[in-house]
Amino acid sequence: MKQLRKFLLKNRIAPKWAVFTLDMLIACFAIIYANYLRFNFDFELITTADLIDDLIIVITTNSILFYAFKTYHGIIRFSGFQEAFRSVAAIFYSFFIMVVINLVLSSMHFSQLTPISVLFIYFFIASFLLFGYRLLVKHLYSISVNNEENTHVVIYGAGQNGSGLKKTIEQASNNRYKIIAFIDEDENLIGKSIDTVKIHPFHDLGIIIKNWQIKTLFFAKQDVDLEEKNRVVDFCLEYNVKVMNIPPMKEWIQGHLNVNQLKEVKIEELLGRKQINLKNEHVINHLRDKKILITGAAGSIGSELARQIASVYPSSLIICDQTETGLYELEYELQQKFSIGNALKVYLGDVKDESSMRNLFTFYTPEVVFHAAAYKHVPMMENHPSEAIRNNVLGTKMVADLAEEFGVEKMVLVSTDKAINPTNVMGASKRIAEIYCQSLHNRTELPVWDTGIVKMNNNGKRTRFITTRFGNVLGSNGSVIPRFQEQIANGGPVTVTHPDIIRYFMTIPEACSLVLEAGTIGDGGEVFLFDMGEPMKILDLAKKMIKLAGLTPGKDIELRFTGLRPGEKLFEELLNKEEEVIPTHNKKILVAKVVEYDFAKISESINTLIELAKENKDESVVKQMKRIVPEYISNNSIYESIDAQMFKPLYSAATR
Repeated sequence: MKQLRKFLLKNRIAPKWAVFTLDMLIACFAIIYANYLRFNFDFELITTADLIDDLIIVITTNSILFYAFKTYHGIIRFSGFQEAFRSVAAIFYSFFIMVVINLVLSSMHFSQLTPISVLFIYFFIASFLLFGYRLLVKHLYSISVNNEENTHVVIYGAGQNGSGLKKTIEQASNNRYKIIAFIDEDENLIGKSIDTVKIHPFHDLGIIIKNWQIKTLFFAKQDVDLEEKNRVVDFCLEYNVKVMNIPPMKEWIQGHLNVNQLKEVKIEELLGRKQINLKNEHVINHLRDKKILITGAAGSIGSELARQIASVYPSSLIICDQTETGLYELEYELQQKFSIGNALKVYLGDVKDESSMRNLFTFYTPEVVFHAAAYKHVPMMENHPSEAIRNNVLGTKMVADLAEEFGVEKMVLVSTDKAINPTNVMGASKRIAEIYCQSLHNRTELPVWDTGIVKMNNNGKRTRFITTRFGNVLGSNGSVIPRFQEQIANGGPVTVTHPDIIRYFMTIPEACSLVLEAGTIGDGGEVFLFDMGEPMKILDLAKKMIKLAGLTPGKDIELRFTGLRPGEKLFEELLNKEEEVIPTHNKKILVAKVVEYDFAKISESINTLIELAKENKDESVVKQMKRIVPEYISNNSIYESIDAQMFKPLYSAATR
């Protein structure tokens, strides 16, 4: 037995000729044994000539049938029911052929080659041996691999396909995984067994982990509630049990699970709320027949907006960005997924370039604009205030002015929670962009363009400007989660700026769905806030991600505190002290009642700011930003000294 185990563990595979020869020897043995059994082992009644005749016909028929049924093609240790059935089927047909030959000979008054009773015995013996030795080899191999190297696992979610799932996982992993138990909360399943493996309630998981030294838990259920999934994952991480996902059966390759499809549970699955699908008929009807422009389309938010809008097949979808590679890849993805053909327009251009943007509006005449183009990296913008103003303020002003000039129905500005009581250049620049759009909407005097008239949109109304604010989105470019994933993959250290820093998180699809809905329900002038859920400590996030990778924080992966970055604060706010909120029909969308500004005054101040930015006068730029947004107080920044100086705001709170 030990020698057999060594042979099997070396992963040797018997050649086809050896399997064919063994099958043939079994068939020959079966016909000989059937003869002796039929005649009670009376050797005098059986002649050597009779046995030779039987062997000739058995070898002849089975050679043809084994070849026809390819009984020797499979790897025996991995053989399943189909391989065994092919072998039994070949024996059955050889038995059937010999019976037919005997019946024909009998009808022609010739003596039978082999008694029918012998053939029946031959069939059962050969079938049993061919099936049995395959089962034995498979079983011995299973025993040989069920040693210290074997990984004991449990499956969360039994369901109707539990038995097939168990076999599939064990076979797909080359028996590296040994299923010890199923875990399920369905009372109708608890206590029962699937293929000899018992189904346990969740509260038994701790005992099972300890008794069987469980190393991995697989999530087989696809519709696990987020709270329930977090509960299971937290419990497993406490016991250093790795948690992995099994893909839905529809994603299996030709009905078979590939071990490479077994993926670790991602942190996004535990932080994000249930994904929202764009099923709001009001939103769909609002977008379907419109010509829609998305600026910053190659970014995280812009690209997801493009996907969701493309799914409702608008009259025209114009994606604009200054990044050629990202724009090209997005175009390819949208055509592959949605096949929207000529409805998709691609425009390579910079929102700061008036000539380029004017050409875009002239040629494509969009009806709805989603302005997602922005610089969002806080420390980078802290070091480049002039560039932040040129992109985030001038770019927004350029698009907003052209939207009004060309009679766009709505423009939706994608802003950030960092615009609330900003402590950095990036947040303040986005707040100024918000102020400009809102004051542009609220101004009483009508603009007069070169034509001498005011353009109206198709509804006979001026352009409506809407702002949406939300916090960090999971997996966005440059966000903390991809950075942590990279650091963990490189063996650490994982860097956290401060042990107490917290952030709000939202999935990109959910954020974009809410942006689209806010853009639909907005009448203009609103600043919409999104319910970001509960904030999370970044340190806890880092620890959880390390544990999800099967590692121990502080032991396998070092945690290092680097200090707050320029312009960064410990927590983000959803409102400043002068703002209130009003609920909407969607509990996840609120309207902020923000301070309103006089357009003429704010426009003059912003023009001054833009001119300073064009001259790259960074300190003067920051000073002007603080005049426009008095609540902008720098934090952990070289510009903190400016706050200590006495600057009189351009206008008091009463006249803003």
